[in-house]
Amino acid sequence: MVNKVVSSPPPAGGLVFFGICSLVLDVFKIGYYISYIDCESPIKLIHPMVQSAFIILQTYFLWVSSKHCVQIHTNISRYGLMLVLITNLSIWMAAVTDESVHQTKDLEEDFKELTSTSAYHDHRDAGGAHGHTCRCSNHLCHIFQTGYYYLYPFNIEYSLFASAMTYVMWKNVGRKMDDHMSCHPRLSPCFCFHTIFVGLIFGGIVFLGGIVALVTYKVKINLRDKNYQAHIMFYSYNVVVLTIMSMGSLTGSIIYRFDKRDMDGQKNPTRTLDVTLLLGAALGQYCISYYSIVAMVATTPGELLNALNLMYSILMIVQLTLQNTFIIEGLHREPFRDSPMDPHKELVYTNEAVAPKPEDTPQEPPGPAGTDTVDNQMQMDHVRPWNLKRRLVQEISLFLLLCNIILWLMPAFGARPQLKNDLELKFYGPTVWTIITNISLPFGIFYRMHGAASLLEVFRMS
Repeated sequence: MVNKVVSSPPPAGGLVFFGICSLVLDVFKIGYYISYIDCESPIKLIHPMVQSAFIILQTYFLWVSSKHCVQIHTNISRYGLMLVLITNLSIWMAAVTDESVHQTKDLEEDFKELTSTSAYHDHRDAGGAHGHTCRCSNHLCHIFQTGYYYLYPFNIEYSLFASAMTYVMWKNVGRKMDDHMSCHPRLSPCFCFHTIFVGLIFGGIVFLGGIVALVTYKVKINLRDKNYQAHIMFYSYNVVVLTIMSMGSLTGSIIYRFDKRDMDGQKNPTRTLDVTLLLGAALGQYCISYYSIVAMVATTPGELLNALNLMYSILMIVQLTLQNTFIIEGLHREPFRDSPMDPHKELVYTNEAVAPKPEDTPQEPPGPAGTDTVDNQMQMDHVRPWNLKRRLVQEISLFLLLCNIILWLMPAFGARPQLKNDLELKFYGPTVWTIITNISLPFGIFYRMHGAASLLEVFRMS
């Protein structure tokens, strides 16, 4: 016997998207290792093939079964799900380690100030397990190598998404739902310009500005005469965006203080996991920001780049704290419901015998043309005092959602000034700073994507 659960795990659509990107990553890896078939171990070619099969099977399994609540063979189900969870965490650790190797080599080269554009590519070819005997000898090999290097973040996100969904399924094994929980209404998002116009416009402006900043940063960062300008532009953009996001999150939290909706205190494994992931993933960015603040205060914060780095780190802590508060309060609120006094709301009778006949309903004489429409609209505005609060929450949620997506895209596609500006690197040294960034950055990237998914849920509930 399998029961459906109402509280679904993290969006399966996101899992499919990251799964497709992970499959592309495996294809690039296969093409890359075929170029080295004469001097590489065959296991490196077999590994992406096996991983591709695992991703396809797991994605199909989670897509079909993620909302099921298993009631039979519970012990076997728990063991199987825990095995899948451990497998995904192992893949995640392997992907993080593989990406960290590239970051470590880059940090060491930047610290020695011996890196140039051509040397960078030669070093990438000779690094890792290839040594000096295997080098890219054709243009296609370089394409495969660059492609899978930039697709690592998607594989990392896929493993974390799959781990989160598997954990929710494990928690739901043997779980029984109450009637009132199974009938809990869900509201579908309405992407209408008259309801979410402001948040969509401002979020779109921030998103497009982030794309321009990302492209400009990637172009200028490898040019020695443009390196300083690239960092100034990057930090300036992020300072402005984080300030606006902090104000939006604070406004949303203030709205919740005056919200009369009831708090949803029912047990919900998915919501508990969402909150845990938000707080846990935020620790990675908290860690980087804390060590950056210490380094900037201990050096020369009066310089422009140092001052921007200091402001960026402080605002990052403030923004994460305010956004987590807004999201957690939103997830624990009951969804907005139409007022029972709504004149357009029809009553549904389970027993048609007691339903009033049309002739029994008192009819009022019609007024002048257009009067009834105006009166009804005025009455709707009167009986829905939460309309303004509801719209503000929707606007803020959509704006923060788009901002989190662009703040995920920028570090995921290589815009990581912590590894390029040499400010913290000179203060802590390559070894210590490598350990801090390699542990914390993946969590910071995951936080933005999971934060966007949580904000989408807050938007739907509004």
